[in-house]
Amino acid sequence: MIRKFLVIILVLSISLLALVLAIEENAYDLEYYTESFKNNAVYDTTGKTEEELELVSKDIIDYLKGKDDSLLDTHFNQKEIQHMEDVLSLFDLARLVKFVSLISALAVAAYFIIKLETKFAGKWLGLGLFLNYLLVLIVAILARTDFTKYFIYFHEIFFDNDLWILDPRTDLLIQMLPEPFFINIAIKIGISFIKYVVIGQLIGYILFRKGTYGIGRFKWQRM
Repeated sequence: MIRKFLVIILVLSISLLALVLAIEENAYDLEYYTESFKNNAVYDTTGKTEEELELVSKDIIDYLKGKDDSLLDTHFNQKEIQHMEDVLSLFDLARLVKFVSLISALAVAAYFIIKLETKFAGKWLGLGLFLNYLLVLIVAILARTDFTKYFIYFHEIFFDNDLWILDPRTDLLIQMLPEPFFINIAIKIGISFIKYVVIGQLIGYILFRKGTYGIGRFKWQRM
């Protein structure tokens, strides 16, 4: 019974770790920001140069990484800054989830290694992670039908205020990051997420096929 419970924890931990890594990989990608600005005519909309928007983008990325709370003060108005504080809280939560997921995955993996049950763990890790493909497919179908509706649902779930409702006529943040920015980054996050899930499945496959080196009294175990 404990094996089944622990393998569920392992699958959930790897899945959450993959999701956070995918979000961070793309949210911190400066090249994507500049590419989006060109594709969405952001330079014309904002009246700012490429160099100016690159500086703002770098500050947004560093802010989301938690480097300096005052980075956005010179770029945005008070409402935009307050919204970004809410966004930062989500990124802080994601970092916590990443840390806890990593520690949990390592602890569970260590348990199975010590117990010489890596074949069981590897098999069910690989199979369990397949559920993520179904989740990605469901999210993709929903987003395809009406991205705006579900994007609003997302904000209503994760934010307890209306600071995210910005004015594209006056607010630089929404001018820089219009809806197409989020549509494309969602696609990129989905692709990155699948990449990390595949890596998790490869680890499961290696555990299943090759076994594990023992520590101390444990010997090489071939599965």
